[in-house]
Amino acid sequence: MRIVIAGGHGQIALRLERLLSAGGHEVAGIIRRPEQAGDLRDAGAEPVVLDLESASVEMVAAVLQGADAAVFAAGAGPGSGADRKDTVDRAAAVLFADAAERAGVRRYIVVSSMGADATHAGDGVFDAYLRAKGAADDEVRSRTALDWTILRPGSLTDDAGTGLVRLEARTGRGPVPRDDVAATIVELLDTPATAGLTLELVSGSTPLAVAVKDVAGN
Repeated sequence: MRIVIAGGHGQIALRLERLLSAGGHEVAGIIRRPEQAGDLRDAGAEPVVLDLESASVEMVAAVLQGADAAVFAAGAGPGSGADRKDTVDRAAAVLFADAAERAGVRRYIVVSSMGADATHAGDGVFDAYLRAKGAADDEVRSRTALDWTILRPGSLTDDAGTGLVRLEARTGRGPVPRDDVAATIVELLDTPATAGLTLELVSGSTPLAVAVKDVAGN
């Protein structure tokens, strides 16, 4: 498959690029800063420099042309304010979905967040983040032209992945290594029957390939 990842220099995205490239897939990662390109090449991905906060739908659709799947893994990141939570975590996800539709890319996976909710209350930056993620998820889930899956990991850690997870519509809070999030996305991409599902992910006791098949009904 050819897979295009928004937020290609993110910690989950770089892990995902390595896994997909090692699996023989063609991977492109959208990045905002040219100096990040070398890290993507090291991960086996083609770097595409494009700012999703200012790009047009046509520009993003051109990158997605011919792709088999799109993964939205972008985020404003730590230290950003509420305004950028909206322009990146919400608006860029919607732009990427618009572009996927225009390019005819049906498979669309969103790396969201546990607790994402467009109606979440609170005045803090993290509250704004949860609202932005929730609003983006709602927008993506309204798209009948996309075979979407929303993945909501728990608290992300840099621990080595175990390959053992809990993946359900509701898991309750808990940690999960970024390694296992990336590996779960690979399984989701290989399992089209997970389209239409919103899933929470934490560490658990089920091998992740089995966990994905279970939620897909296989």
